Amino acid sequence: MSKEILKPEPFPKTRQRNDPHWITDRTFFIDGSNQSLMTVPSEILALKDLEELHLENNLIAEIPRDIQHLKNIKVLYLNKNKLQSLCPELGTLSNLEGLDLSGNPLLASSLPALSRLRTLRELRLYRAGLGEVPGVICKSLHHLELFGLEGNQLEHLPEEIVNQTKLREIYLKQNQFKVFPRELCVLCNLEIIDLDENKLKAIPEEIGHLTKLQKFYVASNHLSFLPESLSQCSKLSVMDLSHNFLHSLPLTLDQLTEMTEVGLSGNRLEKLPRLVCRWTSLHLLYLRDTTLRGLRRSFKRLVNLCFLDLSQNHMDHFPMQLCALKKLEILAMDDNKIGQLPSELGSLSKLKILGLTGNDFTSFPEAIFSLPSLEKLYIGQDQGTKLSYVPENIGNLQSLKELYIENNHLEYLPTSLGSMRNLEVLDCRHNLLRQLPDAICQAQDLRELLLEDNLLTHLPENLDQLVNIKVLTLMDNPMEDPPMDVCTQGSEAIRKHLKENRIRKIMARKIQAWWRGTVVQKRSREEPVKAQKKGKTSPKDKKGKKAAKGKPAKGNKK
Repeated sequence: MSKEILKPEPFPKTRQRNDPHWITDRTFFIDGSNQSLMTVPSEILALKDLEELHLENNLIAEIPRDIQHLKNIKVLYLNKNKLQSLCPELGTLSNLEGLDLSGNPLLASSLPALSRLRTLRELRLYRAGLGEVPGVICKSLHHLELFGLEGNQLEHLPEEIVNQTKLREIYLKQNQFKVFPRELCVLCNLEIIDLDENKLKAIPEEIGHLTKLQKFYVASNHLSFLPESLSQCSKLSVMDLSHNFLHSLPLTLDQLTEMTEVGLSGNRLEKLPRLVCRWTSLHLLYLRDTTLRGLRRSFKRLVNLCFLDLSQNHMDHFPMQLCALKKLEILAMDDNKIGQLPSELGSLSKLKILGLTGNDFTSFPEAIFSLPSLEKLYIGQDQGTKLSYVPENIGNLQSLKELYIENNHLEYLPTSLGSMRNLEVLDCRHNLLRQLPDAICQAQDLRELLLEDNLLTHLPENLDQLVNIKVLTLMDNPMEDPPMDVCTQGSEAIRKHLKENRIRKIMARKIQAWWRGTVVQKRSREEPVKAQKKGKTSPKDKKGKKAAKGKPAKGNKK
């Protein structure tokens, strides 16, 4: 499910660090991240016009008091450093709007220094080891719009959080909340709440007061039911309820007509809630591991679906309703009990990724070959029936970039793989391959060829001409050429060995051809000499003698 990108967005860098004039009197932006800095350089602290400063991922253990000289600073990233305390002078930055202190081992006792940053709009304190949030911060920062507290040890929020009336986004993932913070339900401007991976057992009815709520993440909690009042959040478009204890959804949720992304994976639904089929604006739907045996007939109404995950269920047939979803681009049906695919599968003309790993196909499902846009195919059989061959018709999939056919009983590969000009990844691990087709050397875009645990002894002699290969694995094969000690050194060593072998063979053939030519010439010169030594004449001389014998001598009469 898509969420706020926690890393700062890249900004145009007006000065690069390797530029000798990277600091001037009129510098507005500095990127000093990833430089192993132990302190904030004094040259930076002298830049009165500086507005944005990136010092993330360094070794800074202390913020210097001279930070107060950066009067115009608006954005400051100090995440992933070694900060434990915050100096009071940090609170004098009267224009600061964005501050990131994530990934520092901060002491809660130093956090009140932040309460003086009255212009702050975004405060990120992810993974800072916090057990509580000082109430003085929430009481004083009236302009805060984003509050990031993911990855801490919080069990509750301070009562003063109700003062954050402008708050639009709050991130509380991976904390220790057992009770939903009711204080959030009075913050009527909230648009995003992320409480994934906590210990929540219930959501209060007051959640319905958040009429501007758009994205609601409560995956990986202990929820067994949802409040009906959630239907009053009429702007809700993204909701992740995955990995809870839900068996059903409130019928009133069919009023949420703007739903575009829904996660229900890991719940014991057994049957798909009927109301899901009324969310006709859905683009992404996650139904992985929900004990489903089939889909409702009305599922075909979800004509806007682009992504659908139905993997790890109990389906023994491919739902025909899916063939009506013309916009579908990604379909995961892995780890079911499907034995065949319908010919109507070709109607999914926009399908780019298809996952069929771990099903019960007795032979390769040829209906796949009618998918012209397919770019990635997963049909490895780590469980279920093993495939014994791949048809030559696989070459019809000219858009295919990645083919995963691992964990089968394949003894050979189709030669048509060489004609697949876009193929980049071929995973044939854990099969029974004894040799590769020479045609594979024509797949020039191939960059990963995974051949572990087969019965290969040799590789095609021209395989080194696949110059784009970055990964070539041959472990657990009875390799003779290249020998195993070369194979364990990686793709470059294998390519070098193959190239040297090929050059040696070419030279050997040239020498052999030269030698044969020399022998033929020598024999042609030696034959007349041998004939003279034996007192024999050439055939031409014999012919001349015969003619002379049959003619009367000149001047004689009979």
